[in-house]
Amino acid sequence: MQISKCEFFISEMWDNSILPCLMDYIRIPNKSPLFDPEWQSHGYMDQAVKLITEWCQQNAIENMTMEVIRHEGRTPVIFIEIPGNSNDTILLYGHLDKQPEMTGWEADLGPWKPVIKNNKLYGRGGADDGYAIFASLTAIKALHDQQIPHAHCVILIEASEESGSPDLPYYMQTLEKRIGNPNLIICLDSGCGNYDQLWMTTSLRGLFSGNLHIDVLKEGVHSGLASGIIPSCFLILRQLLDRIEDADTGHIILSDFHVEIPETRLKQLHETAEVLGEQLFLTFPRYKNIKALSITPKEQLINRTWRPALSVIGMDGLPATQDAGNVTLPLISVKLSMRLPPTCDAKIGASKLKECLEKNPPFDASVRFDIAESGTGWNAPIEEEWLHKAAQHASENFFGKNAMYMGEGCSIPFMGMLGKKYPDAQFMITGLLGPESNAHGPNEFLHIPAAKKLTCCVAQVIAEHYHKT
Repeated sequence: MQISKCEFFISEMWDNSILPCLMDYIRIPNKSPLFDPEWQSHGYMDQAVKLITEWCQQNAIENMTMEVIRHEGRTPVIFIEIPGNSNDTILLYGHLDKQPEMTGWEADLGPWKPVIKNNKLYGRGGADDGYAIFASLTAIKALHDQQIPHAHCVILIEASEESGSPDLPYYMQTLEKRIGNPNLIICLDSGCGNYDQLWMTTSLRGLFSGNLHIDVLKEGVHSGLASGIIPSCFLILRQLLDRIEDADTGHIILSDFHVEIPETRLKQLHETAEVLGEQLFLTFPRYKNIKALSITPKEQLINRTWRPALSVIGMDGLPATQDAGNVTLPLISVKLSMRLPPTCDAKIGASKLKECLEKNPPFDASVRFDIAESGTGWNAPIEEEWLHKAAQHASENFFGKNAMYMGEGCSIPFMGMLGKKYPDAQFMITGLLGPESNAHGPNEFLHIPAAKKLTCCVAQVIAEHYHKT
């Protein structure tokens, strides 16, 4: 591969073709079905599919085939096949559905308002991960520009990832024969520790959530009469949470949620901590004097990738402060979210938490935990020598630095599914969700220079995959 030629080709594609289309994509509020139950009648998903497929047709590679597959009651998938020069198959994955708007966007920004500022493209879904199909096709197109051979490539873009990929198992089964048996899977829906080098995701945490309901009264009662006699919902909530979490440190007490961390991952965590240092903590939009749960970057990384963590993410039953009278509340409902180590079974964990919360409730209150969703995490197979070398070559060629390996604290449901379906495959899981990019939150952005370099890296890894031994 001619490195400079590849860089020029991909940079031109991004500037002249990808960015204009990606900006149009950001304008479409195609929220995932979980956040827009009327997605079919609203038609935003169809708009996004039409926009993307038209771009793909305009930039089609010789002998490429593309199909939009829609089955009744399910979100669509875009399925692209590009013939290769070997019997191997590479599966490239992305999604086109989005998270909801979220509040807190800066005055000149907005979720459906694409803005380029300081080499960053702001707007919902650009980095998470609307760019994936553009980068995937462009990387392969760059190889064709230099007549570099590659394996048979399949690009699969789904539309329900932000809802937990409920439609994907069905489509994977439907398309099983056409996909074949890929021995390299590339996913561009992950994160990066900085924008200065290639980051390979080694693991993803699991997740389950549920609603904790606490009832103490049939109706609210004057607090002057009930307080001191009737236990408050919050007193019971505190005691229940203390069964799960150490209130001083945030450490999860239940041993069922902890696993042994593989030595290879600990070594990679140590190397990553040395590269990121205190920036791991400082990049968050925190208040000035807030302190981290753990002092050292290594412990922070372990906490975020291989240890469980509890979050309270919603609450019902509380009046607004301006409407709050002196009343002992009759009930509250709290939504709990538990992040799990990659190798901890989410369904078993959810069942254990339900048992822990409901058994012997304080003051014999009515306590019920309803499990909402669960998804087990994923630990990648150890990288084969060819992939390790390809990632290093790509990062050095296009970023000028070594490739790094890091687990992610989030979840990508598709990965665990693929890991089971293709146990012998190697994985290149990477992405642009780096410092301050704030996926799912306000002011989400895509780092344009890093996006160009990442696209080049994907091209080189695909090229070296062809020559692997």
